[in-house]
Amino acid sequence: MELKNRLETALKEAMRSNNEVTRRTIRMVLSAVKFAEVDKGIVLDDTALLGIIQKEVKSRNEAISEAQRANRNDLVEANQAEITVLETFLPKQLSQTEVNEMVLQAIAEAQASSMTDMGKVMKILMPKLQNRVAGDIISQTVRKHLS
Repeated sequence: MELKNRLETALKEAMRSNNEVTRRTIRMVLSAVKFAEVDKGIVLDDTALLGIIQKEVKSRNEAISEAQRANRNDLVEANQAEITVLETFLPKQLSQTEVNEMVLQAIAEAQASSMTDMGKVMKILMPKLQNRVAGDIISQTVRKHLS
C-alpha cells in the first residue's frame, strides 16, 4: 500500500506543478491498478503494483521500438519521458553482471546442467529477481549459461 500512496502523492504534486508527462503517466498507472483491483476483487499489494509498473515500462519500450521503425522521434521522446517517470517508482534495477552472478549461483544451487533444468533455475531466480530485472532478460541469461 505504500507504493500506491507514493503514486497518489506524486500525482498530486504533478498536478500542482503542471507537469503534464508525470501527471498523465501516473494516471495511466493508477488506472491500470484500479482496473486490476476491480477485475480481481482485491486490493493489490506493493509487489503486484510493481508488476503493473514494470508492465507499463515494457509496453513503452515496445512502443519506442515501433516508433523508431516508423521514424517517429516525437513518440520515442514521449515514451522515454514516461519510462523515466515510471522508473522512479521501481526498485533499483540490477546490472547484467549482477544478473549473471545470480544466475550462476542458481544454476549451482539447482545442480542444473542442461536446458531441461531451466525450470528449476527459474523457480529459484524469480522470487529473488522479481521486479528488479525483466523476466525476459532473466530467461535469456539462463539460456545462455545452460546452453
